[in-house]
Amino acid sequence: MPAVSGATGVLPPAAANVVVEDIYGFLRVLCDGTVLRSPEQPVFCPDTFPSSHPSVQWREAVYDKANNLRVRMYKPSSTAGGGEDARKKLPVLVHFHGGGFCLGSCTWANVHAFCLRLAAEAGAVVLSAGYRLAPEHRLPTAVDDGVGFLRWLSAQSTMDAAADGWLTEAADFGRVFVTGDSAGGTIAHHLAVRAGLAATKRGEDDLDLRPVTVRGYVLLMPFFGGVRRTRSEAECPVEVLLNLDLFDRFWRLSLPAGATRDHPAANPFGPDSPELGSVDFRAPVLVVVGGLDMMRDRTVDYAERLAAMGKPVELVEFAGKPHGFYLHEPGSEATGELIGLVSRFLHSCEARLLD
Repeated sequence: MPAVSGATGVLPPAAANVVVEDIYGFLRVLCDGTVLRSPEQPVFCPDTFPSSHPSVQWREAVYDKANNLRVRMYKPSSTAGGGEDARKKLPVLVHFHGGGFCLGSCTWANVHAFCLRLAAEAGAVVLSAGYRLAPEHRLPTAVDDGVGFLRWLSAQSTMDAAADGWLTEAADFGRVFVTGDSAGGTIAHHLAVRAGLAATKRGEDDLDLRPVTVRGYVLLMPFFGGVRRTRSEAECPVEVLLNLDLFDRFWRLSLPAGATRDHPAANPFGPDSPELGSVDFRAPVLVVVGGLDMMRDRTVDYAERLAAMGKPVELVEFAGKPHGFYLHEPGSEATGELIGLVSRFLHSCEARLLD
């Protein structure tokens, strides 16, 4: 039976309310396929997280009316005033949130606080885009929505009647970077692969977005999977919040029904995945991993394999940091170091254009 979203979280009659999947009460799937979602934000999105920044303006828009998909747009305030700074267009960071493809939103307080600081300290326009969630919308829907957002951005860049002047006055559409956290990092990977495949065989899935040009990809602790366990997965303590059982539940709920974790959406090197050696990675890729991240070994392996293929990839590890630390502590010194790393990556990609 198709899944039906329930916004209230109220259980239906007892005969149908047997819970077969439960993610900390925020997402429950019943035996009849009904999906119940809590309207509350999780405890790691406290009210103490900043909702504004003195040097950043932000607003929200709908980029896909049919699916009610929203984007939060952030820009440094200097671009809205007079003077020399106002005439300088800024690079664009397209950001996809995490949540195992099942949870999360661009409106969650932790994502919002991180994007505020990212825009301010990286000196970039940040576009935090939502996408449809599983299990109501299983993969590859989230990746398809990522493609849809980039096409929306391309339409904005043409300055036609549909364009958003608030965005176009600040955004340099020739300097776009795609970034994502956890599942969002996986979306960024798939967008890079789709663009690379489209570059070699033009067709209906062509990602020619001109005048938008993607100059680089930033994968923040990407959420990859596989049937075979890595050492960091096998040794993950069961008592931590983000444990192996939780991630397995995310894959069960987000992959096509009956698929294993070697499905191409989860495992970049699965038996049916595109052969990445033949993919034209047209822009550099920055991969960030946490030393305490359960997916640390899988992410390192991903970056090392790409490097061995001669792909333009850079791997940076934050020793002693867990998965998504920048969202749990968006005001921390370590998060500032991460944003500095992203900023330097942007500048290094831009420097390549001048070589």
